[in-house]
Amino acid sequence: MQITRQADYAVRAVLHLARNVDQRTATSMIAEEQHIPPSFLAKIVSQLSIAGLLHTSRGARGGVTLARAAKDITLLEVVEAIDGPIQLNECVGDNGTCSFDDDCPLRPIWCEAQEELVGRLKGTNFADMILKGQASLS
Repeated sequence: MQITRQADYAVRAVLHLARNVDQRTATSMIAEEQHIPPSFLAKIVSQLSIAGLLHTSRGARGGVTLARAAKDITLLEVVEAIDGPIQLNECVGDNGTCSFDDDCPLRPIWCEAQEELVGRLKGTNFADMILKGQASLS
């Protein structure tokens, strides 16, 4: 499994904003510093704004800011805002479809792996990532 490039860019954009929490940031600056194509970033910012993760404002003093504190935004929220709900296999989930039904020995493994991944992403917020990054630089 691999997250999409768009989700990776979204995570990097939110992390950039979390590091610069006290100021509006131009999308052009984020694009340049995070090596994200500007037109691609515009779409990502729009999706994150619709998801309630970012605030955007236009004009000379416009830019992008986090809609909530970095500690209140999880990695899972950002990834799912872009890629939709995480599903490791089609049999995992409420409407799981499996031709083997309950006799499949793989389904419990996929379900457990998905629960662990979702739990890890849900338990990781952007404030913690910044703190961990600063600690590793010390």
